[in-house]
Amino acid sequence: MASEKITKFIDDIKELSVMELAELVSAIEEEFGVSAAPVAVAGGVAPAAGGEAAGGAEQTEFDVVLKSAGENKMNVIKAVKEITGAALMEAKKMVDGAPATIKEKVSKDEAADIEQKLKDAGADVEIK
Repeated sequence: MASEKITKFIDDIKELSVMELAELVSAIEEEFGVSAAPVAVAGGVAPAAGGEAAGGAEQTEFDVVLKSAGENKMNVIKAVKEITGAALMEAKKMVDGAPATIKEKVSKDEAADIEQKLKDAGADVEIK
């Protein structure tokens, strides 16, 4: 279990808007000389004997991407706000900036639930 200090820090982060989170990431990168950019693996995954992907590992984390808001943009903004916990204006910016990743590294079931909520609101959604 995380210490009380870490738990409070995580709770504080949960209250930040998307823009504030982006600012926090930039500040951390600058302060510590690190990058939050993903590292590319040269050559990809080498096939194992028999032609299957190494270890036959199944994808366990998924990203939910809003491709477009469709005809009922306001309903999609409300759904994005509910899903992300973002402020209304932040949710609107995400929808206006489509394609946009709504949630990253979620379970298959959570990704399917989010996808359904967005589709019910009228959005065009993709799970990666």
